[in-house]
Amino acid sequence: MRLVATEYLSLDGVFEEPGHWSGPWFNDEAGAFKWAELQNSDAQLLGRKTYEGFASAWPTMEGTGEFGEKMNTMPKYVVSSTLDKAEWTGSKLIKGNVMEEVRKLKLQPGRDLLLAGSGQLFNALVKENLIDVGRGMRLFEDGAARRPLDLKETKRFKSGIVILELEPAPA
Repeated sequence: MRLVATEYLSLDGVFEEPGHWSGPWFNDEAGAFKWAELQNSDAQLLGRKTYEGFASAWPTMEGTGEFGEKMNTMPKYVVSSTLDKAEWTGSKLIKGNVMEEVRKLKLQPGRDLLLAGSGQLFNALVKENLIDVGRGMRLFEDGAARRPLDLKETKRFKSGIVILELEPAPA
């Protein structure tokens, strides 16, 4: 599986719960992008805080249709040193050697393993070169690996959202 990180990040580097600030820019185009992203994914990788937010919202949210059905039924790998159990349908805790477990997941056949939010986990994965990214001004902590990237696709929504799809450049 390919590990794909999807983050809501404002141009000035705000990386917080998107429900607190991104609402005015989320529209049908953004919804279509998130739907395609979810459809291209076989599983999710979540840190504890993101997992707790998702697990408290998605199972009881009404009117989510096929999107909500997939969110609630797809496999979810939850990284936490404090949770004793993950009760949301399809959830499995990852404890112990997190990086080794993520490496094993990446070796499995299938489509994308989707990492949403989960800033602490994101930075830990970057340091281990498990997400192929360069250095950023605010989202990426100092010491993040520098890796050349190729821009594969750009999407611009009418609301001003810009999606940049990047892949590691050939060695």
